Amino acid sequence: MHLTRATLRPDLAILTMAGFLEARPRVGYFYSGKSANQLLIEHIQSLMVKDYKSRPVVVQEKTSVYDAICTMFLEDVGTLYVVKGQNRLSGVLSRKDLLKAAMGNHELTAVPVSVVMTRMPNIVTCKLDDTLVHAAGQMMRHQVDSVPVVRIAGDEEWEIIGRITKTTIARAFVELGENISI
Repeated sequence: MHLTRATLRPDLAILTMAGFLEARPRVGYFYSGKSANQLLIEHIQSLMVKDYKSRPVVVQEKTSVYDAICTMFLEDVGTLYVVKGQNRLSGVLSRKDLLKAAMGNHELTAVPVSVVMTRMPNIVTCKLDDTLVHAAGQMMRHQVDSVPVVRIAGDEEWEIIGRITKTTIARAFVELGENISI
Protein backbone atom coordinates (compact mmCIF):
# COMPACT_ATOMS: atom_id res chain seq x y z
CA MET A 1 0.00 0.00 0.00
CA HIS A 2 3.10 2.19 0.23
CA LEU A 3 1.96 3.96 3.43
CA THR A 4 4.16 5.00 6.31
CA ARG A 5 3.64 3.89 9.91
CA ALA A 6 2.81 7.48 10.85
CA THR A 7 0.02 7.49 8.26
CA LEU A 8 -1.47 4.19 9.44
CA ARG A 9 -1.14 4.70 13.20
CA PRO A 10 -4.21 7.01 13.70
CA ASP A 11 -6.43 4.71 11.64
CA LEU A 12 -5.19 1.63 13.50
CA ALA A 13 -5.81 3.42 16.81
CA ILE A 14 -9.41 4.15 15.80
CA LEU A 15 -10.00 0.52 14.76
CA THR A 16 -8.47 -0.63 18.06
CA MET A 17 -10.67 1.72 20.14
CA ALA A 18 -13.73 0.56 18.18
CA GLY A 19 -12.87 -3.04 19.04
CA PHE A 20 -12.22 -4.33 15.53
CA LEU A 21 -8.47 -4.74 16.14
CA GLU A 22 -6.36 -5.77 19.10
CA ALA A 23 -2.94 -4.24 19.63
CA ARG A 24 0.00 -5.98 21.25
CA PRO A 25 3.17 -4.05 21.99
CA ARG A 26 6.15 -5.11 19.88
CA VAL A 27 3.99 -7.60 17.98
CA GLY A 28 1.46 -5.59 16.02
CA TYR A 29 -2.24 -5.38 15.29
CA PHE A 30 -4.62 -8.33 14.96
CA TYR A 31 -8.23 -8.64 13.85
CA SER A 32 -10.34 -9.21 16.98
CA GLY A 33 -12.88 -11.37 15.15
CA LYS A 34 -15.80 -9.24 16.32
CA SER A 35 -18.42 -7.89 13.95
CA ALA A 36 -20.02 -4.47 14.32
CA ASN A 37 -23.14 -6.21 15.64
CA GLN A 38 -21.16 -8.03 18.34
CA LEU A 39 -19.48 -4.78 19.38
CA LEU A 40 -22.85 -3.03 19.60
CA ILE A 41 -24.25 -5.85 21.76
CA GLU A 42 -21.25 -5.60 24.09
CA HIS A 43 -21.79 -1.86 24.36
CA ILE A 44 -25.50 -2.26 25.14
CA GLN A 45 -24.71 -4.87 27.77
CA SER A 46 -22.26 -2.48 29.42
CA LEU A 47 -24.91 0.19 30.12
CA MET A 48 -25.49 0.30 33.88
CA VAL A 49 -28.51 1.24 35.97
CA LYS A 50 -26.38 3.63 38.05
CA ASP A 51 -25.74 5.75 34.94
CA TYR A 52 -29.41 6.03 33.91
CA LYS A 53 -31.45 6.01 37.13
CA SER A 54 -33.64 8.99 37.86
CA ARG A 55 -35.13 10.45 41.02
CA PRO A 56 -37.89 8.30 42.54
CA VAL A 57 -41.22 9.94 43.31
CA VAL A 58 -42.27 8.74 46.75
CA VAL A 59 -45.21 9.07 49.12
CA GLN A 60 -45.55 7.97 52.73
CA GLU A 61 -47.75 5.00 53.74
CA LYS A 62 -50.21 7.35 55.49
CA THR A 63 -50.71 9.54 52.40
CA SER A 64 -54.32 9.55 51.19
CA VAL A 65 -55.25 8.05 47.84
CA TYR A 66 -56.49 11.51 46.76
CA ASP A 67 -53.11 13.10 47.57
CA ALA A 68 -51.31 10.26 45.75
CA ILE A 69 -53.40 10.87 42.62
CA CYS A 70 -52.54 14.59 42.80
CA THR A 71 -48.84 13.78 43.26
CA MET A 72 -48.91 11.42 40.31
CA PHE A 73 -50.34 14.11 38.02
CA LEU A 74 -48.19 16.95 39.37
CA GLU A 75 -44.99 14.92 38.99
CA ASP A 76 -46.15 13.50 35.62
CA VAL A 77 -45.26 9.89 36.51
CA GLY A 78 -47.07 6.59 36.14
CA THR A 79 -45.77 4.97 39.31
CA LEU A 80 -45.33 6.17 42.87
CA TYR A 81 -43.19 4.39 45.43
CA VAL A 82 -44.56 4.07 48.95
CA VAL A 83 -42.02 4.44 51.73
CA LYS A 84 -41.92 4.20 55.48
CA GLY A 85 -39.37 5.96 57.64
CA GLN A 86 -36.17 6.92 55.85
CA ASN A 87 -36.97 5.92 52.26
CA ARG A 88 -37.58 2.26 53.18
CA LEU A 89 -39.57 0.78 50.29
CA SER A 90 -42.86 -0.75 51.44
CA GLY A 91 -44.98 -0.65 48.30
CA VAL A 92 -45.68 0.57 44.78
CA LEU A 93 -48.68 2.50 43.49
CA SER A 94 -49.50 2.25 39.81
CA ARG A 95 -52.17 4.09 37.85
CA LYS A 96 -54.15 0.88 37.89
CA ASP A 97 -54.04 0.66 41.72
CA LEU A 98 -55.29 4.24 42.04
CA LEU A 99 -57.97 3.74 39.39
CA LYS A 100 -59.32 0.69 41.27
CA ALA A 101 -59.47 2.74 44.47
CA ALA A 102 -61.20 5.64 42.71
CA MET A 103 -63.81 3.37 41.09
CA GLY A 104 -65.09 2.26 44.49
CA ASN A 105 -67.40 4.53 46.40
CA HIS A 106 -64.72 5.41 48.93
CA GLU A 107 -63.87 8.82 50.28
CA LEU A 108 -60.43 9.09 48.65
CA THR A 109 -59.14 11.58 51.21
CA ALA A 110 -59.80 9.07 54.02
CA VAL A 111 -58.19 5.97 52.45
CA PRO A 112 -54.41 5.64 52.96
CA VAL A 113 -52.30 4.36 50.06
CA SER A 114 -51.14 1.44 52.21
CA VAL A 115 -54.58 -0.11 51.62
CA VAL A 116 -54.35 -0.15 47.81
CA MET A 117 -50.61 -0.44 47.08
CA THR A 118 -48.73 -3.48 45.84
CA ARG A 119 -46.68 -4.72 48.78
CA MET A 120 -43.29 -6.31 49.25
CA PRO A 121 -42.31 -9.03 48.32
CA ASN A 122 -44.40 -8.68 45.13
CA ILE A 123 -42.31 -5.74 43.94
CA VAL A 124 -39.71 -6.14 41.19
CA THR A 125 -36.52 -4.20 41.94
CA CYS A 126 -33.05 -3.63 40.55
CA LYS A 127 -29.75 -2.50 42.02
CA LEU A 128 -27.17 0.12 41.01
CA ASP A 129 -24.75 -2.47 39.65
CA ASP A 130 -27.36 -4.19 37.44
CA THR A 131 -27.28 -3.64 33.70
CA LEU A 132 -29.94 -1.62 31.92
CA VAL A 133 -30.71 -4.76 29.89
CA HIS A 134 -31.48 -6.62 33.14
CA ALA A 135 -33.80 -3.82 34.32
CA ALA A 136 -35.60 -3.77 30.95
CA GLY A 137 -35.97 -7.55 31.10
CA GLN A 138 -37.49 -7.29 34.59
CA MET A 139 -40.02 -4.75 33.33
CA MET A 140 -40.95 -6.92 30.35
CA ARG A 141 -41.22 -10.20 32.31
CA HIS A 142 -43.36 -8.68 35.05
CA GLN A 143 -45.25 -6.25 32.79
CA VAL A 144 -44.56 -3.13 34.85
CA ASP A 145 -43.84 0.43 33.76
CA SER A 146 -40.91 1.02 36.10
CA VAL A 147 -38.68 -0.63 38.67
CA PRO A 148 -37.28 0.97 41.80
CA VAL A 149 -33.52 1.06 42.21
CA VAL A 150 -32.77 -0.13 45.74
CA ARG A 151 -29.95 -0.98 48.12
CA ILE A 152 -30.05 -3.13 51.22
CA ALA A 153 -30.87 -1.05 54.27
CA GLY A 154 -31.20 -3.74 56.91
CA ASP A 155 -33.06 -6.94 57.68
CA GLU A 156 -35.47 -7.48 54.81
CA GLU A 157 -35.57 -3.73 54.14
CA TRP A 158 -34.68 -1.88 50.95
CA GLU A 159 -33.81 1.79 50.65
CA ILE A 160 -35.11 3.32 47.42
CA ILE A 161 -32.45 5.41 45.70
CA GLY A 162 -33.80 5.78 42.16
CA ARG A 163 -36.02 4.41 39.43
CA ILE A 164 -35.75 3.02 35.93
CA THR A 165 -38.75 3.53 33.64
CA LYS A 166 -39.74 2.60 30.12
CA THR A 167 -38.92 6.18 29.19
CA THR A 168 -35.40 5.70 30.60
CA ILE A 169 -34.94 2.64 28.39
CA ALA A 170 -36.25 4.53 25.34
CA ARG A 171 -33.90 7.46 26.10
CA ALA A 172 -30.90 5.10 26.29
CA PHE A 173 -31.95 3.49 23.00
CA VAL A 174 -32.22 6.89 21.27
CA GLU A 175 -28.84 7.97 22.66
CA LEU A 176 -27.30 4.79 21.27
CA GLY A 177 -28.81 5.47 17.87
CA GLU A 178 -27.53 9.03 17.82
CA ASN A 179 -24.01 8.41 19.17
CA ILE A 180 -22.88 5.00 17.94
CA SER A 181 -20.45 5.14 15.05
CA ILE A 182 -19.00 1.69 14.44
